[in-house]
Amino acid sequence: MATSSSLPFLLLSTLLAAIVVLLQSPVSHADLDHQKAYFHACLSNKVWTNPSAPVSVIGALYTSTNSSFSDILNLHIHNKRFNRPNTPKPIAIITAFHESHVQAAVVCSKASNFQLRIRSGGHDYEGFSFVSDIPFILLDMYNLKSISVNIQNGTALVEAGATLGQLYYKVAKNSHVHAVAAGVCPSLGTGGHFSGGGYGNLMRKYGLSVDNIIDAKIVNVNGDILDRKSMGEDLFWAIRGGGGASFGVILSWTIKLVAVPPLVTVFKVNRTLEQGVTDIVYKWQHVAPKLHRDLFIRLQHEVHHKTVQVFFIGEFLGRTDRLLSLMKESFPELGLRKSDCLELPWVNSTVFYTEGPIGYPAEALLFEAKYPAQSYFKSKSDFVKKIISKKGLRSIWKKFIESEIIVMQWNPYGGRMWEISASATSFLLGIRHNSPLRKHL
Repeated sequence: MATSSSLPFLLLSTLLAAIVVLLQSPVSHADLDHQKAYFHACLSNKVWTNPSAPVSVIGALYTSTNSSFSDILNLHIHNKRFNRPNTPKPIAIITAFHESHVQAAVVCSKASNFQLRIRSGGHDYEGFSFVSDIPFILLDMYNLKSISVNIQNGTALVEAGATLGQLYYKVAKNSHVHAVAAGVCPSLGTGGHFSGGGYGNLMRKYGLSVDNIIDAKIVNVNGDILDRKSMGEDLFWAIRGGGGASFGVILSWTIKLVAVPPLVTVFKVNRTLEQGVTDIVYKWQHVAPKLHRDLFIRLQHEVHHKTVQVFFIGEFLGRTDRLLSLMKESFPELGLRKSDCLELPWVNSTVFYTEGPIGYPAEALLFEAKYPAQSYFKSKSDFVKKIISKKGLRSIWKKFIESEIIVMQWNPYGGRMWEISASATSFLLGIRHNSPLRKHL
C-alpha cells in the first residue's frame, strides 16, 4: 500500500508503441532493391499466405507505386510532425485483413532484414508505430477490428485494430451496466493502448486495462499464433504493459468487463487564478488519490486570455446527490454545485469526454477520423510523487502564461491502483509503488 505522503499521478497522457528492433547498418540502393525483391517474393510464398486472402491483392499491400499509398499512410497519423515530406516512409504498407497477413508481415520483414512497425490507432506521441530511420515495413491493423461481447461471462474479445470507441459502443449495445477500464479518447487503437498499460477514468475503481486482460492472441517472431496457454505466463506478463510489439504482434485481447451503475455523474468546471485556483489545485493534490474510489477527477490546465484556468473534469459511478455529499466532505474547496453535474449512462459519459455537445449520441464513438493530421504537437508523460508546493504551482502558471500553448493533464491514482502489486504486470508508464521494477524496466 502507498503511504499517505505518496502522490503518484500522470502529468500528460501518452501511449508508448514499442517496436521490434532489428539492428542494421546503412544499406546501398542495390542492397535495398534486393531486400525489396526478397520481401515481395516471401509474401508470395504459399507457406505464409492464405489462399483465400493473399497479401498481394489490392487493398492489403501498398507500395509507393500505388496511388493510395500516401492516403493509407496518413490515415491514422494524428500529428503533423510525422507526415512531412522529409519524414521517412515505409517500403510497403500491409493493411491486414486476415491473421495470415500478420504472419506474413512478421516473417517476411524478418527474412528480408526490414524493420517492422505495427500501428493500430496511431496515437503514439513519437510516431514509433509508423516512422523509422532505417528501411521498414508498416503493418497497419485497423481492418482487424472484430468485437465479440459475452455478457453472461462478463468478457469481450476485441481485435487489435478496433478503437476504444467501437469497443465501448459494442459493450453498451449488450449491457447498460458493463464497461471497459480504458482511456477517454475513442480513436485509440486497442492493440497499442492495452499493451502500453491502458489508463483511464475507471482506474481508481478497477485498475488499468492490463489489469483486466485475461487472454490474448499474438504472432511471435517466428510467425506462430499463440494464446495465453501456448505463449506461457512470462510472455503474457510482458505484453500487458511492456508494449505488445516488443515481443510480437497482438492480434486480439480477451478482457474482463467491469460493473457500472445504470447512470453515472460527470462534471467539468473551471477555476482561474482570480478565483483562487492555486489553493484549489494544492488541495486537490492532497485529496485526489484518497477520494472514494468511485470518483475520478482529472485536471486540465490551459491559458485563456492571459490567465491560467484549470478544468476539474470528474466522473462518479453514482448519482449526483451522493457525489455532492462526498465532495462536501472531502473537497469543498471546489464548490461543486448540482447545476454543474450531469447524469447519463456510462457509454454517454465516454462521449462527454470527447467534448461533444450535451446529448450527443453514442454513435459518435464510431466515428473514425480519416484525414491528414491538422496540427503539430509534442507530448510527454511523467509521474509526480510529492506534493507540488504553492510556490511551485505559481512557477508553473508563470511558464504557462509565457508560452500560451502548453496544456497539462493531471490524473490521480489511489484506490485500486494502490492495491495491485507492482509486479503484477509489466506496465511501463509509471510506478504504482516505489518499486525499482517500475522505474527501471
